[in-house]
Amino acid sequence: MAAHHTQCDDVFARAEAAAERGDWAACAQSATAFRDDVLAHFAVEEGTIFPAFEAATGMTEGPTRVMRGEHVQMRDLMAALVAAADASDAEAFSDAAETLLILMQQHNMKEENILYPMCDQTVGNDPVVGAAIEALGQKGAS
Repeated sequence: MAAHHTQCDDVFARAEAAAERGDWAACAQSATAFRDDVLAHFAVEEGTIFPAFEAATGMTEGPTRVMRGEHVQMRDLMAALVAAADASDAEAFSDAAETLLILMQQHNMKEENILYPMCDQTVGNDPVVGAAIEALGQKGAS
């Protein structure tokens, strides 16, 4: 899952670079691809990994709840990012991108350093979890 974070970051960087050069068609395409990739990532976490972790540990009010809350915030920011790109609105794009970048960096650090190691210990051998992660990796970033 950490590798998929990096793939998503690369698509986000393409959107930012396109915005900086004023190529709004490329920006909109990359922003949409980024959103779709991140939503696929969230779907694996929220639909497979988190429920398996919660079932294995009994922890439903801990790190998975925090991550889900941050996912809500990021969904809103990604919607604003895509809307700004579609509207060729440099200021709105920059505002959404800056806020989203900070939130993603903090979020990914928590997942990669705290939650993912906990998941590896508790559900790392779960074949359903493994298949979901493998499917996401095979999809790759857009």
